Amino acid sequence: MINKYFHKALWVFHFNSGSCNGCDIEILAALMPRHDPERFGIKLVGSPRHADVLVVTGPVTRLMADKLKRIYEQIPDPKVVMVVGGCGSTGGVFYESYNIPGPVDKIIPVDVYVPGCPPRPEAIVYGVAKAWVKLEKLRKGEEVVVQR
Repeated sequence: MINKYFHKALWVFHFNSGSCNGCDIEILAALMPRHDPERFGIKLVGSPRHADVLVVTGPVTRLMADKLKRIYEQIPDPKVVMVVGGCGSTGGVFYESYNIPGPVDKIIPVDVYVPGCPPRPEAIVYGVAKAWVKLEKLRKGEEVVVQR
């Protein structure tokens, strides 16, 4: 069943758009040996040009909005965007703040949401697996990419 979708390794680029770092700490916990996503081929990369998935944490601050758009454009197609945490999904406690233009989906299209404040590492790994399935479907042409 798993081999049906996963034909190559999944490279992930992480971007903090203004979070409190709670979600970032949980992402690091998800990468530790207890969960070990690298055994499945999930790997963090240092450049968006090498990534398949963009993982975003936190609400988007005004200063980070343009940077987030630029990073999104640097990731080659097909790509999937995953938002980790409540702040990136809805704005969280920063909702309607003067310095927050909105949650991530107001700036770039989002494919996978991982709710929680902060979400557990198991939820993050599950979200990455869902992003991987979506990416493989995009590669096969089974899903249509809707651009903003």
